[in-house]
Amino acid sequence: MEPGICNSVNSVNVEATEKKVTGGNGSYTEQSDTSYKKIKGGWKTAIILLANQALATLAFFGVGVNLVLFLTRVLRQDSAEAANNVSKWTGTVYIFSLIGAFLSDSYWGRYLTCAIFQFIFVVGLGMLSLSSWRFLIKPVGCGNEETTCLEPSSVGVGIFYLSIYLVAFGYGGHQPTLATFGADQFDEKNEKQKNAREAFFSYFYFALNVGSLFSNTILVYYEDSGMWTMGFLVSLASAVIALVSYLAGYRKYRYVKGYGNPVIRVVQVFVATVRKWKVGPAKELQLYEVDGPESAIKGSRKIHHSNDFRFMDKAATITEKDAVNLKNHWRLCTVTQVEEAKCVLRMLPVWLCTIIYSVVFTQMASLFVEQGDVMNNKIGNFHLPAASMSVFDICSVLLCTGIYRQILVPLAGRFSGNPRGLTELQRMGVGLIIGMLAILAAGATEFERLKHITPGEKASSLSIFWQIPQYVLVGASEVFMYVGQLEFFNGQAPDGIKSFGSSLCMASISLGNYVSSLLVYMVMGITARGENPGWIPNNLNVGHMDRFFFLVAVLTALDFVLYLLCARWYKSINLGDGDMGSQEDEEVISKV
Repeated sequence: MEPGICNSVNSVNVEATEKKVTGGNGSYTEQSDTSYKKIKGGWKTAIILLANQALATLAFFGVGVNLVLFLTRVLRQDSAEAANNVSKWTGTVYIFSLIGAFLSDSYWGRYLTCAIFQFIFVVGLGMLSLSSWRFLIKPVGCGNEETTCLEPSSVGVGIFYLSIYLVAFGYGGHQPTLATFGADQFDEKNEKQKNAREAFFSYFYFALNVGSLFSNTILVYYEDSGMWTMGFLVSLASAVIALVSYLAGYRKYRYVKGYGNPVIRVVQVFVATVRKWKVGPAKELQLYEVDGPESAIKGSRKIHHSNDFRFMDKAATITEKDAVNLKNHWRLCTVTQVEEAKCVLRMLPVWLCTIIYSVVFTQMASLFVEQGDVMNNKIGNFHLPAASMSVFDICSVLLCTGIYRQILVPLAGRFSGNPRGLTELQRMGVGLIIGMLAILAAGATEFERLKHITPGEKASSLSIFWQIPQYVLVGASEVFMYVGQLEFFNGQAPDGIKSFGSSLCMASISLGNYVSSLLVYMVMGITARGENPGWIPNNLNVGHMDRFFFLVAVLTALDFVLYLLCARWYKSINLGDGDMGSQEDEEVISKV
């Protein structure tokens, strides 16, 4: 069955005797209730998607959590180079989320987009397993702390990089679409399902951390012991199970059709504005909009006019030339189309303020691991892998998610009058503060570690458990920042760009990784001069990584001040039909 037909048929959530069903050509035909005996979507299908998220995350972090050590031990890269390569790779993972979101919103729909990108994910993991077994892990069992691997072949390195970027493409492309597809399983017009939809994002991030818990404990131990290929094969098996279970539920999902190319719609608004730059914007009631409850964007609700960016109203102002041809959207746009572009502009400042937080978050996969690798990680005769310390981050997320939903939401609701507890903007602000405390804790740990160095020894005598506070604080900050971002950008995005809204959260992590990589390059370029090894040299015992952490903390503090200004300026989307975005909601969400 073609995806367009599949989406058209399954997009109906039957609740009455007769429903209008959108055909593949946009026409409407009447269908009896007897054609669809079961209501689509709800928690039954959402649970399938949550399980898919957990399995896919297990597979992804089976590769990502120990990647920095694979690069240093197997590919023989130095610390700074490995940290930068991990940052760039992780950044690429999440920049691909924009591609997945675009295809999902515009052409393929959520279901098909997730299926295709998950298949690419599986192919990448298969190639990674093959390249490590056939070309890189020589001799068998190398890549631990005792056995050094042979110089890797150029063919093996080439296949390795191709495979991990296929993993990045597959995982990154399906992540935001899966989150939006899960939210699609609940009908916003039903108040009970609307509340369930808001809870879904918390459980979505909860499932992500459940999946990574296995990767960060059992898998990371075997990989750290030199059994890299086995770890990659387990990741491959998990990804295959995720894909098969996802495809098996296709008859039960609630589908939402694509709304057309949102990029073209936004560009049309700016082109129309420029072409009528000398024309004064019309009054609100004189702006162009199609008649009826539906907007000109098929399947999307109308968006009420706002007074922000008034110059853009020129695109919806009717001139004598426009009256001749009202369908030329490069000259004349509807109010809804203009407001869609305004929504993107309003979200961008808030989104930009989240990038510095992602710089803090990305240290867990790079510098935190390298820091732990040169600390005392012995528990009796047992060697604790440095990357496994992220289990404290995961447990913190799981614990804080429960505390937030069960304790903080009701408590905050009593004081604020908002049944959701803190608004999304408030949660993100709290996340920024906790993130700043986490990087300060990392700096304090590194400062203390340098005091316990033994000359001639690689590892400091300071226990690796000194890292627990920084991991716990990062986990707590994620519950506020990333869950808040998912809810905010998905909820504030117009109907036609929901996946794009979810992808902004992933894109923030992406740019955070690139900014982190840039910071490392700049810091090393400035501090590593002459005989000075710099702040983050290959031998961390002669460097000052603590100063780098304190620098990031200062940047986070400055970013928080800027975020407060942007959050106070932000105004909520105001959708038609009274389903969401009411004036009351706008007043609540704008308070910080």
